[in-house]
Amino acid sequence: MKQITLKKLVMTALLAALAVVCSPLSIPVGISKCFPAQHFVNIIGGVFLGPWYAMAAAFVTSLCRVLMGTGTLMAFPGSMIGAFLSGMLYHKLKKLPFAYAGELFGTAVIGGIIAFVLATQFMGKEAALFTYVPPFFLSSLSGTIIAAILVPALKKAGADRFFAEDSRAKTGSVKQS
Repeated sequence: MKQITLKKLVMTALLAALAVVCSPLSIPVGISKCFPAQHFVNIIGGVFLGPWYAMAAAFVTSLCRVLMGTGTLMAFPGSMIGAFLSGMLYHKLKKLPFAYAGELFGTAVIGGIIAFVLATQFMGKEAALFTYVPPFFLSSLSGTIIAAILVPALKKAGADRFFAEDSRAKTGSVKQS
C-alpha cells in the first residue's frame, strides 16, 4: 500500500474519531441537532484528504453516532454530501471559500432535501420539502465558522505538505516499502 494512501486512511479514521468524540457537543435546533464538530471535520477532511476520504469519514461518524444513540439517520445525507462537495470544490478550484460554500450548500440544501425524502418515505414522518434546510444550515454554518479559523492555521502549520506526495518517491530516489 502506498504510504500516501495509508496516511490518508489513518487521518480519515482520526477525523471520524474526533467527530464521534465531540458528538455530545450538539445543540437541538428544531427537528435537528446542531453538530458543529461534524462540519468542521468535513471541511478539514475535504481540504486535506479530498472528497472521497472526507465522505468516508462523514459516513463512519454518522454510523457511529447512530449506533451510539447520539445521532439520527438525518446525519447521513447532510454530512456525507457536505463533506464530498467541500472536498470536490476545494480540489477543483483551490480556494478555501469554495470548500466552505460546498459544505454549506451540500449539507443544508442538497442534504436537507434528501433528508426530507428519507424522513417522509422511509421514516414515516410528515414534513415540508425545505423543513430540514434551516436547521442543517445553522449546524453547518457553526462548523464552517470553526473551520474558517482552523483550516488556515493548519495550512500555515504545514498540514497540506504532510499529505502531498513526495516527488522523490516518484523518481526512485526514496525506497517505498
